[in-house]
Amino acid sequence: MAIGGNTAENHPISMKWIEKARETRGAKLITVDPRYCRTAAVSDVYVPLRPGTNIAYLGGLINYILQNNRYHEEYVKHYTNASFLIDENFDFDAQNGLFTGAEDDPVRNATKYNMDDWQYQTDENGEILKDPDLEDPNCAFQLLKKHFEPYTIENVSKMTGAPEDVLEESYELFSSTGEPAKAGNILYAMGITQFTHGAQNTRAIAIAQLLLGNMGVAGGGVNAQRGQSNVQGATDMAMLYHIIPGYNPTPQQTHPTLQDYLDATTPDDNWWSHRPKYIVSLLKAFYGDNATPANDFGYEWLPKLDGLDHSHIPAYKYMSEGEVEGLICVADNPLVGGSTSRAKMEYQKELKWLVSIDVVENETAAFWKGPGMNPAEIDTEVFILPACAAYERDGEKANSGRWIQWQYKAQDPPGDARSDLWIVNEMFKKLQALYEAEGGTVPDQITKMNWDYDGPDGEIDIVKVCMELNGYNTRTGELVTNFVGLQDDGSTACGNWLYSGYYNDLDHPPTKRRIREKEGLGFHQEWAFAWPLNRRNVYNRASCDPEGKPWNPDAPVIWWDENEERWVGNDVPDIPGTWTFEQSTENPFIMLPEGVGRLFSIGYQGVGGLRCGPFPTHYEPADSPVPNLLYPNATYSPTSQRFYENHTVETDEERERYPYVATTYRLVEHYQSGSVTRNQPWLNEMMPEMFVEISEEQAEEMGIRNGDTVLIESLRLYDNGEQGHIKAKACVTKRIQPLMINGEKKHIVGMPWHWGFKGMSTGDSANDLTPSVGDPNTTIPEYKAFLCNIRRA
Repeated sequence: MAIGGNTAENHPISMKWIEKARETRGAKLITVDPRYCRTAAVSDVYVPLRPGTNIAYLGGLINYILQNNRYHEEYVKHYTNASFLIDENFDFDAQNGLFTGAEDDPVRNATKYNMDDWQYQTDENGEILKDPDLEDPNCAFQLLKKHFEPYTIENVSKMTGAPEDVLEESYELFSSTGEPAKAGNILYAMGITQFTHGAQNTRAIAIAQLLLGNMGVAGGGVNAQRGQSNVQGATDMAMLYHIIPGYNPTPQQTHPTLQDYLDATTPDDNWWSHRPKYIVSLLKAFYGDNATPANDFGYEWLPKLDGLDHSHIPAYKYMSEGEVEGLICVADNPLVGGSTSRAKMEYQKELKWLVSIDVVENETAAFWKGPGMNPAEIDTEVFILPACAAYERDGEKANSGRWIQWQYKAQDPPGDARSDLWIVNEMFKKLQALYEAEGGTVPDQITKMNWDYDGPDGEIDIVKVCMELNGYNTRTGELVTNFVGLQDDGSTACGNWLYSGYYNDLDHPPTKRRIREKEGLGFHQEWAFAWPLNRRNVYNRASCDPEGKPWNPDAPVIWWDENEERWVGNDVPDIPGTWTFEQSTENPFIMLPEGVGRLFSIGYQGVGGLRCGPFPTHYEPADSPVPNLLYPNATYSPTSQRFYENHTVETDEERERYPYVATTYRLVEHYQSGSVTRNQPWLNEMMPEMFVEISEEQAEEMGIRNGDTVLIESLRLYDNGEQGHIKAKACVTKRIQPLMINGEKKHIVGMPWHWGFKGMSTGDSANDLTPSVGDPNTTIPEYKAFLCNIRRA
C-alpha cells in the first residue's frame, strides 16, 4: 500500500522493486491518494480520498480487520499489548473528541493531556495485569475495538469521499496479509506526516500492521519514503532540536545533572537501559579529555531545553518578534519550502545577520530583494557561503532502510565551493578561537570541545569524523567493534551509538562494502552497513512464532536452532546475545519497556508518549470545509499547536470565501524548493512554470481553460481587508475529481511547491498559501490539506 506518497514519481528505485514483485511474485499494489497520480495509474486498486482524512481511511481499515477477524490472532496475543489491562478511569468522550485527562495548555494555545489514566493496571508487585483471552473490557484489544467501531465503511466514505465499494475492496485485499504466510508493506511519505495529526497518521499505519502481523517479517513493515536521500542520516545525527545523536532526548532544564537526566530517561527493562553507556561515550566524543567523572563528563556544558518549542514554525515566530538575531541556513530554503512562506520574508527583516550555505543563491538568502521588499529598509547582513553539491564530496548517506552507504566524489566542485564538512570545521575553529580570546556567556561549551578534524593541505580529514562516529577506546585509540563495547566510565567515545560498527575497520570499512547477494531474501548483508549491528529487519524476532519457527517458512528471516540452542538466520537476530529463549519470546520489540508492540500507546509525563492520545482519532485539518462527522465538537485536533490568530478557516463565511480543498506535492522534474533544478535549462523545458491542477468539472463551472492564468487565494494572504494571491497556470485534468463529502460535492485542487522568485524559471510558491499550524508532537506544518479560492486572472 502506498499512502501519502507518489512512489512511481518521487521514489523510482522503490517502485522498481514493487514492479518486480508484481511481475514475478503476483504482488498487488494499492494506492491511496487525492490525485490519480503515476503510482495510482499502475496500481491494482486506487482509492481517492480528501486531503487530511488519512486516519478516517486507516481507522476504517483497522475496524474492518477487527470486525471481520482478519487479524493475526497468535501474533496479536503474544507480540502486542492487546491483552494488557488499562486503567479503569481511562475513557474517551466522543462528543468532544477528547480522551481522559484533557486540560487547557495556555503556553501552547491548545489542549494538553494529563496522562495518569493512560497507564497499565498492575498488581502489588508492579507486574502488568493481562487478559490472555482478550475479553476484558479494559484490555487494550477491547478498547481498540470500541474506539474504531464508528469507522464503518459508510462513515469512512462520507469523510474521505472514497466510494464504499473501493474502500471495501482495498480493505479486503490488504487485510488478506494477516495470514501467517503472507506479508503486507505500507509505504508512506509527506502525505502522511505533514498534518496537524501527522504522528497519529503514522501510528494508525503501525496499528494496522501489528494487527496483521506484518512487523518484523520479510516483506512487511512500515516504510517511510524520505523527501531526500539522506533524511534518515540527518535525523540519526539529531538535526531536530528535541533529540541528540542516536535518538536520545535532549536534556531539559529540569535535568541539571547527568544523573538527573539518566534517572528521567533510562528505563530498567529494555534496550534503553544501556543509555548511560551511549550518553557518556557521546560526551567523551564531544569533550575528550575535558570530560571527566568529576564534571559529569561535561554534561553541564550541554544546552538544556527550556520547555518552549524550538522547531521551524515557532522559530520564525520568535524571529518576527525580534527574539532571534541571527540565522544559519544550511541547504535549506524556508522562503519556498516553509509554511506561510511569504510572511517569512517579512520576518527575516528582523534578523541582524543571515548565513546561507548552499550551492546557489536561493530565495531565503536573497529575501532582501524579493517581491515587495525595499533593500534600503533592511539592515540584515547576509553572508553566502558557496557549498558543493552532494556528488562533489565524499561521505555517506543513510537511506530509509537505515543502510549507511559510502558515496564517492564524482567531480571537484567549481570555484570557491567547499563541502559542508569543511565549512563547519572552519567556522567552528574560528568560533572556538574567538571564545578563547574574548570569553562569552558560557564559553566552556565551545572552548572545551574536542575538535581535531584537520587533514593535510587545509582539507578536513573525513576519516577522523567516521572514526569518532564509530567509537573508539579513549585509552588506546582502538576502534570499537560495535556499540556492545561502549562503556559508561569514560573509557570509550562514540559520536552516535547506532553507527557504532559502520567504520570499525580502516582498511575495509563496512560502510564501503559492495557485495551483492546472489540469492536469498534481498537483505544484502555484505552491501554497506545497516544500523543497528548491520541488522536489515528490525524486530525480526516477531517473524517467528512463540516456538521460534518462522511464520512463513518460505521467507525465513531468523529462527531458533534447537541443536545449537541459539538464534540463527538470514539476518542479524534482533535479540541480545545474553537473553534466554524465553526472554526473546516475551520481548520481541526490545526498544519498548513492555517488550511488545503497542496497540494502546501509554502516556509518559516526562520523556516519550504521544501528546494527542493513545489511539489515532479522526480530526479535520485546521482548514476544513466540513464539521467532524464522528466528533461534532472537535473539528480539528484539540492538541495541535496554533501560533497565530485569525490564521485558519473556522467560520461559515470563511468557508464560502475559500471553498476548495487544496494539497501540495512534488514533481519528478524538479527537486525540493527548486533552487538547483530551476537553474537547469533542460528541466525547465520539461516543466517550465508553476501550475494548479483542477478537475474538468470545476474548470467548466468556473469558465477556466487549460493554460489560463489563475489567481489562488487563502486566508493566510488576507490582511486588513486586502486579499493577496499567488499566480499559476491552470492544468485542467482528469487526474483530480470532485468528491462527495457527507452528501456535499467538494472540489479538490493540487499544486507543486517547487517555485520561487530566483533562478532561470520563477514563479510563486504554493507554500505562500499553507498554514503555520503544527502537529502536537512534531510541530510539522500542515502542508497537505488547506482551503483556498481560485479565480481567473
